[in-house]
Amino acid sequence: MASVAIRDVRKAFGAVQVIHGVDIAIDDGQFVVLVGPSGCGKSTLLRMIAGLENITGGEIRIGERVVNNVPPKERDIAMVFQNYALYPHMTVADNMSFSMRLRGAPKLEIETRVKRAAEILGLTALLDRFPRQLSGGQRQRVAMGRAIVRDPQVFLFDEPLSNLDAKLRVQMRTEIKELHQRLKTTTVYVTHDQIEAMTMADKIVVMHDGLVEQIGAPLALYDRPENLFVAGFIGSPAMNFLPGKIRHNGQAAFEGAGLRVGLERAPASDGHAVVCGVRPEHFTIADDGAEATIQVIEPTGSEIQVVAKLGGEDVIAVFRERHQFRPGDKIRLKPDPRLVHLFDAESGKRLNG
Repeated sequence: MASVAIRDVRKAFGAVQVIHGVDIAIDDGQFVVLVGPSGCGKSTLLRMIAGLENITGGEIRIGERVVNNVPPKERDIAMVFQNYALYPHMTVADNMSFSMRLRGAPKLEIETRVKRAAEILGLTALLDRFPRQLSGGQRQRVAMGRAIVRDPQVFLFDEPLSNLDAKLRVQMRTEIKELHQRLKTTTVYVTHDQIEAMTMADKIVVMHDGLVEQIGAPLALYDRPENLFVAGFIGSPAMNFLPGKIRHNGQAAFEGAGLRVGLERAPASDGHAVVCGVRPEHFTIADDGAEATIQVIEPTGSEIQVVAKLGGEDVIAVFRERHQFRPGDKIRLKPDPRLVHLFDAESGKRLNG
């Protein structure tokens, strides 16, 4: 196992800059998830760690070694791809052992490692099958088994669950997390799915347009996003954003979208344009709330999601109680003032707490 240090790393394809000076410190044994929308640079960064893309500038260290110019096969990493990348003419056992056979490892060592990986992943009964005889989830396990057999310093996962159906994705992300807890190998995992990021990571790196927007523990990012992008990207359903202004009428408050939220302190001057962020679950129904008109009701079983119009703005509220709402009903919504997030309207940066 080893730590990974990414220092001022840049990447350009010709004149087009795609990674703009990224700094990330990954501790030995940590499970780090790079998350962001398509095109943000997360897969390119992962491929640079793997050595599959050249680095335009900066430095990548695996352990104590700078690997900028080290070939992929000498970096002691193992990568699991989105499309599994299994050899169709080889059995499961041969797929898993291929890299070891390629470097001339002893037969007994190969058999021992393949057997151990197969036991960990529940593949023992499938070792003689070919990839075409396996389900998507089983193929993904084989791809993971091939990585485990190598016993690398670092695992790299490039959106490994995106080809699976919803139920299998939930099952596989649990298996990957359990695998990490068992092996404790440093892991860098790329996904565009923030639910995967929240449920699996020790540390999340949120990327956008080739930049790191914020790094932190999952709940730290959820509870205290540093800017509007992170606030809107982390959380499902997404945070509601209400434009307004800070008012100092005896008591500091946010006013906007027909809503007035008292604040313990004023994070900006009177009249300063801000955006108030409210998580859907932080709305309550209260007599002193702002009037909202229900547009759509979405029961999920464990909760009810309500899309409503509040002061001209569309908002989503989530309730655990089984209210008997109908489209067109008027309700009064009130956010918990202790849990609102205030962002500067111009810069998008966090202002409170």
